[in-house]
Amino acid sequence: MTTTSATEAAAPRTYPSLRAAWIPLAALCLAFFVEMVDNTLLSIALPTIGRDLGSGTTALQWVTGAYSLTFGGLLLTAGSMADRLGRRRVLLVGLAVFGLLSLGVVAVDSAGELITLRAGLGIAAAAMAPITNSLVFRLFDDKKLQMRAMTLMIIVGMSGFVLGPLLGGTALAHASWQWLLIVNAPIALIAAIGVRLGVPADRPQDLTRDKLDLPGAALSVTTIGLACYSLTSGVEHGWLSAVTLGSVLGAVAAGIAFVRHEHRSTSPMLDLRLFSNGTVRGAAIAQIGTSIAMAAVMFGLILHFQYAYGWSPVRAGLANLPIIMTMIAATPLSEWLAGRFGHRIACLTGAACLTGSLAGLSWGVTHGYFAIALCMIVMTIGLRTVMTICAIALVDAMPSNRTSIGTALNDTAQEVGSSIGTAVVGTLIAVLVTTQLPEGTWSAELVASFFHGERITYAVLAAVVGLIAAGGALTLTDSRTTEEPA
Repeated sequence: MTTTSATEAAAPRTYPSLRAAWIPLAALCLAFFVEMVDNTLLSIALPTIGRDLGSGTTALQWVTGAYSLTFGGLLLTAGSMADRLGRRRVLLVGLAVFGLLSLGVVAVDSAGELITLRAGLGIAAAAMAPITNSLVFRLFDDKKLQMRAMTLMIIVGMSGFVLGPLLGGTALAHASWQWLLIVNAPIALIAAIGVRLGVPADRPQDLTRDKLDLPGAALSVTTIGLACYSLTSGVEHGWLSAVTLGSVLGAVAAGIAFVRHEHRSTSPMLDLRLFSNGTVRGAAIAQIGTSIAMAAVMFGLILHFQYAYGWSPVRAGLANLPIIMTMIAATPLSEWLAGRFGHRIACLTGAACLTGSLAGLSWGVTHGYFAIALCMIVMTIGLRTVMTICAIALVDAMPSNRTSIGTALNDTAQEVGSSIGTAVVGTLIAVLVTTQLPEGTWSAELVASFFHGERITYAVLAAVVGLIAAGGALTLTDSRTTEEPA
């Protein structure tokens, strides 16, 4: 009797409608929202954090970069852990750790401690992101319901990413920046209760016994971390210093070791043979390009609005409204482009928008907010088009039994791009302007120097992002699929 009851309790439950599944669906959306909003929530508070903790631009870029680094580096490992230990179980652990670590901000007294805390939050978020998406499919048998639920998840997640600065700016008007992290705790608790009540437990027969590729995870994080640190080290210690050269050589060595290990491993974290498929390879590369653009622009413009313009955090957050509105409004356009011209042409069009918007920002930063807002709109059209189509193309090109790995690979490519974008813009501004942005009203000379640094930064990014995004798009097919495969 006990065995039968346990089997029945572990059997999957499905729902006949979105309304019937509102508890688990809301919980999964809330979990996805908090992990995505935390990606950008602190960006609006960077000037405040810098003044409070006495941090320079290189430290501030690591406040955001540390989260993206650990988050992106461990997504695939977290996905493999979930397949082995249980998806709901790993998600609940991730939510618990995320909430508890968020409370730890009350003990932070230095930039180093905050960076460490952010890295820990990234690890916890990595245990949540790919799992929240995969669990949505388990709530419904009907393919249309699965599609509607996944669309809702995507909208919630992307809204969280771009709403972070606005929500953070509004909160800063009434509370200290520490509350931007403390609020994660009750949200994580509510999400965990909903998951526990509404998401069915995993059945043993649905799990895999593959070994976890911990060496692969360690090598991937080491590669990306040393590569990003070499940019910071070049500013602080010199580009030919032993520390900088050691970081570059270490990143190269770790990258080579990662590739060799993944080729030899019987249970690789990332099966490199997947990249022999041009669509998989190109979609991942293009996603890196879009994320470099998005992270760099959001990091750079936050400094621009609050330091150069002297705007309040709330006003600076409201300045991101063109991104938020265009992100929603551009959905029909990206679907029309894909349906009319196919994935390759649509993504090339999006890449052109990204390149043009960054080149436009190189001019627009000295011509007022209206010029910047126009560039933000064009950039978001490119982002929405490339991000959506590449996600669809990547997952659609994966073997039928590897779609979850495709989702994790898509997320990983975006987080790698975010780490690179934040590191590049922070480093270039530090090199071209100053490593320590002063408080208070800036002098005309410093503002002019900052604008000059921005112009060069965005011009460089236009060339880099254009090459990466367009290069990835060229390998896509002429498929006109506009729906995520279930």
